[in-house]
Amino acid sequence: MRHQPERIGLVLDDGGWVEIDTLIAAAAAHGFRFTREELDHVVATNDKRRFATEGTRIRASQGHSVDVDLGLAAAVPPSYLYHGTVARHLDAIRVEGLRAMDRHDVHLSADRETATRVGARRGRPVVLAVDTAAMHRDGHVFHLSANGVWLTKHVPPRYVRLPAPH
Repeated sequence: MRHQPERIGLVLDDGGWVEIDTLIAAAAAHGFRFTREELDHVVATNDKRRFATEGTRIRASQGHSVDVDLGLAAAVPPSYLYHGTVARHLDAIRVEGLRAMDRHDVHLSADRETATRVGARRGRPVVLAVDTAAMHRDGHVFHLSANGVWLTKHVPPRYVRLPAPH
């Protein structure tokens, strides 16, 4: 649902929502069968709370590479947020800051532990601190997704602390 939903015939609405019955039928038509009960279990137990349901609809909470408007209100971030990465990206981050890449936003975590897990998906993690208080004062906008991920369009390099101070 976050990436190429059209590959299985899904059309998300502007907010990223799709009818659950439509999702189940589209997945089954492409050889991936599951029941509503199994889907509800995944939504309820996913450690990242990656999906949200509303009545008969479901959507991903954040992380889309397709155009959606999650309708999130601007939020005031804590003084520092964290970003997990790997050492091979540090030179580019020093020059360009943190970029959304193929996503809509840069994803930031409220704690080092989560950022460490995110960075570890691609190798030995490096945790960066982001001076979000200064960014906010300077006019950068932040949103908080339904699953607790902080989102912003770009983090210029002047706000990134390499690696995160303890």
